[in-house]
Amino acid sequence: MRTPLSGETGRHELVLMAFLAAELLLFSFTGRRFATAENGFEILRVSVEFGLLALVMTPVILTGGIDLSAGSLLGLCAIVLGKLWRDAGLDPGWASALALAAGAAGGLLNGVLIARLKLPPLIVTLGSFSLFRGLAEAITQGVDNFTGFPDSFLLLGQGYILGAIPAQVPIFLAVAAGLWLLVHRTPFGRSLRALGYSPEGARFAGLPVGRNLILVYVLSGAGAGLAAIIYVAHLGQAKADAGTGYELLAITAVVLGGASIFGGKGSVHGTLLGLAALAVLKNGIALSDRPSEWVGMATGALLLAVLSGEAMLKKMSARVPRSPTRDSTSMPSGSP
Repeated sequence: MRTPLSGETGRHELVLMAFLAAELLLFSFTGRRFATAENGFEILRVSVEFGLLALVMTPVILTGGIDLSAGSLLGLCAIVLGKLWRDAGLDPGWASALALAAGAAGGLLNGVLIARLKLPPLIVTLGSFSLFRGLAEAITQGVDNFTGFPDSFLLLGQGYILGAIPAQVPIFLAVAAGLWLLVHRTPFGRSLRALGYSPEGARFAGLPVGRNLILVYVLSGAGAGLAAIIYVAHLGQAKADAGTGYELLAITAVVLGGASIFGGKGSVHGTLLGLAALAVLKNGIALSDRPSEWVGMATGALLLAVLSGEAMLKKMSARVPRSPTRDSTSMPSGSP
């Protein structure tokens, strides 16, 4: 009987959960105040921004694409928010809504270039990576920093619900739940896997390949805009280098969660597991008083260890002989 953790994807998630449990056990002994509820909520708080990018990156990678511009677009949206609030005099709510729209517009640009002009996603998003960061630096002249946001806005990133839960966590959970339903319970989500496995086959099957590609990049851009709003509210400032390196963290979380960079394979819950493993690793190293340079090395080692562990389990399962199955038409032994 097939269970939720059966098959190749389930095997990968079991390996990742084992490594996550090992991380929790290790840092509980080596990290100062690691095994506390307060630190658990802090891990959630600091991982929301790049976690949102990882969630919306999942549908992109399912199609066989990639979005290297996500971190730069986050920085541009943060600058748009700050500029509209401080210099245009808009209410933070309206400035946030327009920053979200700017993110969706950036994703639309990527999607149109990829879907309509048939340009490689890697090249398109590498170009928009530089474009978005350059626009942010041009707007700020590389030095302007938007600060002094009202307390009502900062509550989104610095406040607590019920005295303990960071205010941005319910937003993250709502996005995760919505994306899980979209990817795993709708025809649109199933079409993304078909597109990742075979774009030409998806076209012959009558799927709207171009439209779906544009939609996933618009979704990725909107996710970057939402992450920018929470980033600004969390840190209380908007600057041109916001989100630097976040796209790599997001891609790592998705791949660590079992997605194939070639498309067709991946899950939102796998991405959440990968995100948890990365967030715990970063927090545990910091609380263990280890150099910050260890984070990059440990992240790479974790990714290689999980992928190697999955490969070993796959080989071991392939060596186990399957029990013979009885043909429904065969006669029992001893029958005439």
